[in-house]
Amino acid sequence: MSECVFPPTGYAPLADAIGRILGTRNDVLLIQAEAAVALEAVAASLGAGARVLNVVTSLYGRWLGEWLRRAGAEVTDLAPEPGQPVTARAVEAALAARYDMLALVHAESAYGILNPLEEIAALARARGVLLVVDAVASVGGHALAVDDLGIDVAVIGPQKALGGSAGVSAVSVSPAAWARVAPRGPAPSILSLADQRALWLDAGRGALPGTPSALEFHALAQALQRAEAEGIAAIRARHARAARAARAGALALTGREWVAPERASNLVTAVALPEGVSAAGLAQGELSAGVGPGGERLIRLNHTGPRARLDAVLGDLAVLGRALGVAPGAALAAAEGAWHA
Repeated sequence: MSECVFPPTGYAPLADAIGRILGTRNDVLLIQAEAAVALEAVAASLGAGARVLNVVTSLYGRWLGEWLRRAGAEVTDLAPEPGQPVTARAVEAALAARYDMLALVHAESAYGILNPLEEIAALARARGVLLVVDAVASVGGHALAVDDLGIDVAVIGPQKALGGSAGVSAVSVSPAAWARVAPRGPAPSILSLADQRALWLDAGRGALPGTPSALEFHALAQALQRAEAEGIAAIRARHARAARAARAGALALTGREWVAPERASNLVTAVALPEGVSAAGLAQGELSAGVGPGGERLIRLNHTGPRARLDAVLGDLAVLGRALGVAPGAALAAAEGAWHA
């Protein structure tokens, strides 16, 4: 097959493979753009007239709230302390008011944190609130059972734990979410889920609308094949081991944690820096500062996708130790022990 062509019969199997990874029988749409476009499409399609509780734990949640407002939603932002995950108790208290929709980013690469999706999903189910989840930085790294949790809309991209390209994203849509989707406009739009439904789902899931990038879909197919060959449970376990090793090594280097392990991302480890040390002077290679308020107080270790390996974690810890002026031996030993635990 020429790399310049992607067969129309190949799109539906990609959507089905994503559905298996997400644990859903809901419709899965393929969006020919990075995941931020898919999130904006969700906001544009579901926002009109909705009362939304929007959990803001990074700039991504803030963007989603603004897109929802632009679409005509009445949005209440729930924002914990910068750089920290939200608590289920805070969400429960906020849900004392009436909302139609709850929007949440599951894991946050900006700060290396994890929001308590399972507890929040239970709260949304109990109140009949539509649940929209940005799972771009959690799919493949954390458990994500869309149907079991009752997630109405999940947005993912293959470029993180699945080790793919950022050029195609996906959205799963439940029947309850479809009931709220705005109707089609006078011209097709990538921001219209109704157009995606009419032009692809209702047309038999053949050729996608527009002019798809064959190379991006070949890349997505390869990423999904690798994921299915390794197994999504094995991918999650590999990321969990890498995160455990990185946290153990970072704790040995600095003596402090940014968040507790159960509130931490498995894709990125946030290292709380000693007083007086700024991330700006330490960022190099795969070490980067946090993104947003408070981000200068942490360094992120990247163990996402193909980097969820012991050698990558050890290499980053050695670089961080040298940057902090700390001999890394104890940190490397702690990380290796945690990996094999």
